Amino acid sequence: MSTGTRILGIEGTAWAASAAVYDSATDDVFIESDAYQPESGGIHPREAAEHMHDAIPRVVATALEHARETSDRPAGEPPVDAIAFSRGPGLGPCLRVVGTAARALSQTLDVPLVGVNHMVAHLEIGRHTSGFDLPVCLNASGANAHLLAYRNGRYRVLGETMDTGVGNAIDKFTRHVGWSHPGGPKVEEAATDGEYVDLPYVVKGMDFSFSGIMSAAKQRYDDGVPVEDVCYSLQETIFGMLAEVSERALSLTGGDELVLGGGVAQNARLREMLEEMCEQRGADFHAPEARFLRDNAGMIAVLGAKMYEVGDVLPIEESRVDPNFRPDQVPVSWRTDEPELAIGRENGTVQGAEATVDLSPEAGRATKRREVKTYRHPKLDDRLRRERTRIEARLTSQARREGVPTPVLSDVDSRESRLVLEYVGDRDLRESLSADRVRDVGRHLANLHRAGFVHGDPTTRNVRTSPERTYLIDFGLGYHTDHVEDYAMDLHVFDQSLVGTASDPGPLRRAVREGYRDAGEERVLDRLREIEGRGRYVDDGAES
Repeated sequence: MSTGTRILGIEGTAWAASAAVYDSATDDVFIESDAYQPESGGIHPREAAEHMHDAIPRVVATALEHARETSDRPAGEPPVDAIAFSRGPGLGPCLRVVGTAARALSQTLDVPLVGVNHMVAHLEIGRHTSGFDLPVCLNASGANAHLLAYRNGRYRVLGETMDTGVGNAIDKFTRHVGWSHPGGPKVEEAATDGEYVDLPYVVKGMDFSFSGIMSAAKQRYDDGVPVEDVCYSLQETIFGMLAEVSERALSLTGGDELVLGGGVAQNARLREMLEEMCEQRGADFHAPEARFLRDNAGMIAVLGAKMYEVGDVLPIEESRVDPNFRPDQVPVSWRTDEPELAIGRENGTVQGAEATVDLSPEAGRATKRREVKTYRHPKLDDRLRRERTRIEARLTSQARREGVPTPVLSDVDSRESRLVLEYVGDRDLRESLSADRVRDVGRHLANLHRAGFVHGDPTTRNVRTSPERTYLIDFGLGYHTDHVEDYAMDLHVFDQSLVGTASDPGPLRRAVREGYRDAGEERVLDRLREIEGRGRYVDDGAES
């Protein structure tokens, strides 16, 4: 007789009506799905909800029949231990259909109800199938794009899209050229015959934006650039951005495991880029099999089993769905491990996100080389490395003139993407976090912003400390701007890195705001509050 946990999972966040049965004793997952296919354009919420209304009873009946046929439990006992359902995020009308079905089935079978966050399920199925302990996860789906890592009992958002999900961004282009939903597979097919053309490339720390690249791609197509060239360049640029920010997340956390989730993860070029990035970095990479990448109830059932086994169940009256249910709002009840940050050496060669740095403390020198990223298209990679080397040299020196402690630059070779800088500090900020240090960073960023430029990637790894001073380093993603939104995003990037590395980020997040207020403009903090109020970010003890 099976002694494992058996869970019936139901998924219906957007387009896939799906039900599954998971048996933890055998690790078997049975999935039955019925996908909504719009006749034209993208997903229509009303039509998707109508599809869910029709399809959910069918797929649930099939899954329940499988559960009964494979059950060796005594007659009269329910064939599953609990009902797990996708509680959000997703389209409200679709989620409500699924929530209603889950509640009815829970009451009919007299078994508990488990509410699962769809995005955390994408992460957990990757962790489950890979066997990784502490992976960083890139979720690349239609409506979302997140970088997540476990810290202080939750999956923290280290970076995410600043506008739209990666799949939706691609679909906007394919609708423009008249292709039906879903657009991703059509772009992937067309890209096989394409050649590279320049498109905007926007990363801010570990955040990223797709709106500019989509507008440019539409314009290239309208200007007569062959559609296969635009598709090829879309993939090279968008996926290059996702691979880069994933490497930044690995660098920040000291991690050496990356899992990929979400429907866009079915794209072979994205998986190839991430695998090559991890291989070059010495990290392990895993993408689950295709049936677990697209929206599916299997991942809901697997995570539902983990939650059920620790008693994380929902009373019926508290089972309301949440279309804006963020992954960092979920208490991770099924894990008790807490990762320690892997700290690099202070002598020898240190590997960052985009460069290796040869440290010579005795000589007071650090030699930084931006390495060739073989996962990126050679033209794009060459442009980024040269541009960022020049920008870093210029802004490092400009920041010093504004009174911000930075390394003195002694040599720069943009052709070789090499910089020779003064060795400053004795450790990264992530090793010496304190309110005073973080307050210094707030003041330094305010000084940069008053001078009309941003750092671009102010994380706890790009701040160096000594007993006397707090230095900013690595200005390669910086740029000149007079937009208050850019200044607020600069602060937000640092804020995210505190959440991802600090054991108690709340007081530190307040300290950086205090430091900024000392030297900067209140309107920037007002905009930071506005950004956080847009629903992309979760409060973790900071007060502006």
